Amino acid sequence: MSDIVVFGSFVVDLMARSAHIPVPGETIKSSLFRMGAGGKGSNQAVACKLSGGDVSVVTKVGRDAFAQVLYDQYEKIGLSAEHVFVSSQAQTGNALILVDEGTSQNAITVTPGACETFTRDDVEQIKPLLASAKILLAQLEVNQDANELVVDYAKGQGARVVLNPAPIHAVSSEFLCKADVITPNEVEASALSGIPIKTPDDALRAAGILMDKGVKSVVITLGKQGVLAVTENQSRLFRNYDVKVVDSTGAGDAFNGGLVTALSEGKNLLEACAFANVVSNLAVTRMGTAPSMPTRREIDAFLEAHPSAAD
Repeated sequence: MSDIVVFGSFVVDLMARSAHIPVPGETIKSSLFRMGAGGKGSNQAVACKLSGGDVSVVTKVGRDAFAQVLYDQYEKIGLSAEHVFVSSQAQTGNALILVDEGTSQNAITVTPGACETFTRDDVEQIKPLLASAKILLAQLEVNQDANELVVDYAKGQGARVVLNPAPIHAVSSEFLCKADVITPNEVEASALSGIPIKTPDDALRAAGILMDKGVKSVVITLGKQGVLAVTENQSRLFRNYDVKVVDSTGAGDAFNGGLVTALSEGKNLLEACAFANVVSNLAVTRMGTAPSMPTRREIDAFLEAHPSAAD
């Protein structure tokens, strides 16, 4: 059993880099193609594991060649595949990722595949795992009925629930409010709050609206502008470090994995955000999603060499 359980998706990332992201009807040559392990749940579990977290991951794959990408990745980093379910009907999910090599911005389309086929029986099988967890980290890249069952059970057993509401789609306010912390990016926070977010001040207003609805704490990742954390009593903006951005694709997942690692170690939310901000800043200096996640040794070395980025 583990302190942290990540319940979420696994997909195979198919990433191409090119001079720009093609517009509809345009075909361009790419300068690089890579295939690797991805999916928000799996990426966040990898980030958690490498950053020092005691983590178990629950995800689902198909009976196909893409599933082997998961097993190879987990074996490489020592992450158990004990709680990986296998669908006999659905394929392993995939994500098509286009990266602008000039700006490092990306466009992604995801086919969740097996990760949208979690059943009530699957959830029953992981209840002992959830019952022992201190923290549950969930996202919206799996079928929502299973997500709600998992969150309800973990919450009922006393786990702290961190919800990354991505990819954004319609969920009830009741479900959002079951989370102790929600971690949207600026696009997701805009959709949830109705506030267009261009600046940290906009994000602060959006967080206020979400908390008025009953959300307990809000952490909004703002890309180049950093991370805004808002609790009942205080707020803080964590600015990015001066690093060379190579690929921003895995930044949000790196942040969430680092966040739950720090929370599991007894850090408060603001301290955990400072730690997670370093994890995400290191991740964007490398290509890929899961392969970009930094190790605890790298994180600690960076923290020693750089002052806090908190305002």
